[in-house]
Amino acid sequence: MGSHGIKDKVAIVGMHCTNFGEAWESSAEDLAIEAVRGAAKSTGVEVDDVDAFWLGSSITMDVGICLAAPLQLQNKPVSVVRNFCATGSEALRQAAYAVSSGAYDLALAVGVEKTKDGGWSGLPRDFPPNDGTVRNLSAAAMYSMILPAYAEKYGIEVDELRRTLARIGSKNHANGAKNPLAQFRREVSVDSICAAPSIAGQLGVFDCAGVADGAAAAVVCRAEDAHRYTDKPIFIKALSLVAGTGSGLIDPEYDYTTFPEVVASATDAYAQADIEDPRAELAMAEVHDCFTPTELVLMEDLRFAERGEGWREVEAGTFDLDGELPVNSDGGLKAFGHPVGASGLRMHYECFLQLRGEVDPERAIPASDRTKALVHNLGGYPGEMVSFVSVVGSEPDS
Repeated sequence: MGSHGIKDKVAIVGMHCTNFGEAWESSAEDLAIEAVRGAAKSTGVEVDDVDAFWLGSSITMDVGICLAAPLQLQNKPVSVVRNFCATGSEALRQAAYAVSSGAYDLALAVGVEKTKDGGWSGLPRDFPPNDGTVRNLSAAAMYSMILPAYAEKYGIEVDELRRTLARIGSKNHANGAKNPLAQFRREVSVDSICAAPSIAGQLGVFDCAGVADGAAAAVVCRAEDAHRYTDKPIFIKALSLVAGTGSGLIDPEYDYTTFPEVVASATDAYAQADIEDPRAELAMAEVHDCFTPTELVLMEDLRFAERGEGWREVEAGTFDLDGELPVNSDGGLKAFGHPVGASGLRMHYECFLQLRGEVDPERAIPASDRTKALVHNLGGYPGEMVSFVSVVGSEPDS
């Protein structure tokens, strides 16, 4: 790839995240106002001090005035972006590159979604007549294909792998139970997850991320200016986005046990951040666990585990909160919830808090000399997706 990156040129100096869940008494505008004002306040500035805004909303807000009007932004540029479930991360990526270019001194990225009373669901869309190669399955159905494919490829009993996936869900619910902003704040056992009603294939209710309302925002500036706003900036090490061609849907060789777009974006991000061994160098990771088998595949695509060994690492507790590499310490999409346009920024918010040491001790990642965190955010389906990977750190590299 030809990306050169902006390592240590831009810093995140303020963030805010609303509660995720069923916000029946709040509008999308209410959520946006809370996130933007909260991020500005945490930076020590007024909203009017921000030079430019990037609004990420996949299904709720479609023009800049949707943000400018409720916030009464006077003569400010508001760019709207959408990129499936990677929309929030896309907003951050564009704001960061705008600042690094010198176009703006202070920029804000916000992701907002109001899904619970907006008529949206994860069910398939209606497509016009076509040649039969267009996907028309639900997201759960598409991701359910991973389980039997992975089991067959690596010689694992399907029922055994089913319990491993349930362990992923149970881990994330346990983490979410400790998080005051999470949509679901109750631990769920492996047995309960396995016994839940089926949604698609062998995936049950507790294998699927919750549909939620919510918003999150980040303020970014040039790294050399960061200490004007905070004594604990988080430096951007890498930002990589890859858009797939969708060819997996018609490729007879595609086997559902890897996401090529994720491999490509991770490779690019690691090159930008000068990371050779992500498992040994990262303090934590937030990944896009839209379904439990997604997280399993991501552990291998992101090089946290060897091919065919990710399930063993899950069972060994490698990715638990107190494990070697904590994954989804805030509960992930599974327990924190998934308001589509906000999720990517929510993931960065968790890294922001953890690297700054601003979480309750009961949910803090283990203390170490590692200072970098990874965010992975995807949109789409196996064989047809976009993938985002960022690396952020609490210290600039020498």
